[in-house]
Amino acid sequence: MNTILRRSVLGVAGLALSTGVVAGPLATFTDTTPTPAAAAAVQVAKAKPDMDTLIPHGTQGEQSRISLGDEQVSNVKAIIEATKKAGMDERAAVVAIATSLQESKLENLGHLGDRNDHDSQGLFQQRPSSGWGTVEQITDPEYSTTAFLKGLKQVEGWQDMPLTKAAQTVQVSAYPFHYAQWETQAADLVAEHWTS
Repeated sequence: MNTILRRSVLGVAGLALSTGVVAGPLATFTDTTPTPAAAAAVQVAKAKPDMDTLIPHGTQGEQSRISLGDEQVSNVKAIIEATKKAGMDERAAVVAIATSLQESKLENLGHLGDRNDHDSQGLFQQRPSSGWGTVEQITDPEYSTTAFLKGLKQVEGWQDMPLTKAAQTVQVSAYPFHYAQWETQAADLVAEHWTS
């Protein structure tokens, strides 16, 4: 009886030992640490821009804020994507979104008849008669954003200007100081959607 019991115990122990040798080290030594490049990519993807980057000069005047619907949020995302495609940074997206908040409340407006400012249309209220593009072009969020950013790139030192001055230099509005009121909401939107 002792011999049978001892053989059974040794057999089970041997089976456990051989299984442990075969399965144990593989499970124990499997390296799941991402490579440095993969870890950096994940970190960059998750990093949200900070407010010092988005509002480097502080805000000017009282800030306004509106609630946004799905179409407006979609337009925010389109502005951000066009900014990235143009090779511009988060601050450029803040300037663009604040400008669109002032011009159209982030709505892609068509011709408004008597309520319209001349022939202004789209997110940035750009005018075909002023050379911004055709109606079809300026009512396309990617095109209109790219056109705005092209104008912004031509403003020497725009990165060092208060938002309202940078926006006004591109837009040439009759109300140049109205852009400033949207800087905080624009920065919040870029912080929320830049990495999404």
